[in-house]
Amino acid sequence: MRDWNPALYRRFEDERTRPAAELLARVPLQAPARVVDLGCGPGNSTELLVRRFAGAEVTGLDSSASMLESARERLPAVHFVEADIAGWAAAEGAAPDLLYANAALQWVPDHARLLPRLFAQLAPGGVLAVQMPDNLQQPSHRLMREVAAEPAWRVAIGDASRVRTPLLGVADYYDLLAPLAAEVDIWHTVYQHRMNSAEAIVDWLRATGLRPFLDRLPTAAQQAGFVAEYTRRIDAAYPPRSDGRRLLAFPRLFLVAHKPPHP
Repeated sequence: MRDWNPALYRRFEDERTRPAAELLARVPLQAPARVVDLGCGPGNSTELLVRRFAGAEVTGLDSSASMLESARERLPAVHFVEADIAGWAAAEGAAPDLLYANAALQWVPDHARLLPRLFAQLAPGGVLAVQMPDNLQQPSHRLMREVAAEPAWRVAIGDASRVRTPLLGVADYYDLLAPLAAEVDIWHTVYQHRMNSAEAIVDWLRATGLRPFLDRLPTAAQQAGFVAEYTRRIDAAYPPRSDGRRLLAFPRLFLVAHKPPHP
């Protein structure tokens, strides 16, 4: 995929940061020495970590150079690293006390291996905190796949639905970590975001879920045609409510796993 667009991502920053804050509120740590923000994006989640854990060494990690540039402008005192979560490992002798991943791991494959591997990187007593969108079966994402299957775009896009990792079930994530953890706190929430229009919903998704589809279309005309048809279907799927706004249902899965203090 092409690189991320920080400005487009930040357009709905308040809505994107709310689950990050709610995840952090459930982290049972007082004064961690090392904190790593996996998939830090433009630094909105990293800023929450810096505020709460003022004495910690906080590192933000992302695979997007443009997102990291935005994060460094926002938090010049924080250390940011360009790296892929799938291959990341803590440096020897520098095991983190908190691995925090807000809306990032859904882009990384093979969760059955990934989450136990990340959990193993923690220092004794450390915490793995994860939030992931669970919206692949929502109209917003189902309609992306339906439009992509139309003759005008099918050949260029191919099977873009494979770009994002389908989530496991809540019980499956629990079963992955419960044998390793002192405690696993896991929950599922459906946010109802108030959006001004169908176009606003599409703008939200252009920064994230729509990217694998639009990035595969070679011309601006094809991209514009795709967005127009997608917007038409979104308009029907999310009708105006009594105040004229649209409600965008957005399910998210959260988990906080606490490593035992001693091996």
